[in-house]
Amino acid sequence: MNPRHRLGLFALALSFFSIGPAAAQTVEPLKVIRIGVATGGVGSNPIRHGGTTTALAYTDGAFEEEFRKDGIEIKWTFFKGAGPAVNEALVNKQLDFAWQGDLPAIVARANGVKTKLIAGSGVRTGLYLAVQPDSGIQKLEDLKGKRVAVFKGTNLHLAAVAALSARGIKERDLKLINLDLASGRTALVNKDVDAIFDYVGAFDLRDKGLAKVAWSAAADNYKFTRQTHLLVTDDFAAKHPQAVQRIVTTLVKVAHRYSNEANRADLFERWGKAEYPDKVWREDFIGQPLRVRLSPLLDTFLVSRYKEAAKDAHALKLTRSVPEIDTWFDRRYLNVALKELKLEGYWPAYGADGQLAH
Repeated sequence: MNPRHRLGLFALALSFFSIGPAAAQTVEPLKVIRIGVATGGVGSNPIRHGGTTTALAYTDGAFEEEFRKDGIEIKWTFFKGAGPAVNEALVNKQLDFAWQGDLPAIVARANGVKTKLIAGSGVRTGLYLAVQPDSGIQKLEDLKGKRVAVFKGTNLHLAAVAALSARGIKERDLKLINLDLASGRTALVNKDVDAIFDYVGAFDLRDKGLAKVAWSAAADNYKFTRQTHLLVTDDFAAKHPQAVQRIVTTLVKVAHRYSNEANRADLFERWGKAEYPDKVWREDFIGQPLRVRLSPLLDTFLVSRYKEAAKDAHALKLTRSVPEIDTWFDRRYLNVALKELKLEGYWPAYGADGQLAH
């Protein structure tokens, strides 16, 4: 660690906490950092997944490299149960950090789980409607009375309901069936459902002749895109602020490396070794600069999307109350990283209306 980096971490620790000698002695040396990922990925040893800067950090072994000299293990856990399963692990204090979407994190916050959102990692992510190849469904309005699969409790669920609601379509107007992504795709292929809300897997089905893509959030309205983040538990942050800073700084370095358009081919090649072929990722990113999709910023746009998501979740009776959002976002680590790496202003910041902030 260079002297300037060490000084920055020391200053951060002092600014975050005033820990006396007695209190400092109660914190055990850090031996392992536990990171949960809200996807089962594919394969094993290693598990493969793509689409975000957290996925890139995992593939590149960036966190492992950062902490190797300290003998600190990075333990990744992938959850086939997605965000809700991550929440269960957080409640059971089995994780220190987690990558997941807006809705499950909001549900956890509403239930009193103490976390902080410390970086964006997969913003403005696509949402697609896949239908049977010979289906007459051409737009969202055609879903009335149809059997539609969506993975409830995930950020796909909330984005899908928002898109339907914008067209005056309520859940009672169709049969919304709760299926995880893999089960939903199987159900579509077997004609057990008429349509599924999906991620890039919709393109994979289409390319195999098993589905057609009838609608996309990116082509419709930014409000229907999905947001994901990296969070840390309050408990871990209180005990190990320097480690949190190193995680965020490392993630920002990864985001910077792959936000360079010159690395676009390398980016999709890496993700192409994950769940889906690289051509699927290329299509998902058409017309979208890497600096937008791979931005780590916690800007006004992201905050506004989480506020809307919190209201929507409550309206759907997924939470008993609307949790407070503003103080959930902790920008201190990100601000230190951006300043230290001289990347302030590198990623575009957006306002609540989805337009560039001025």
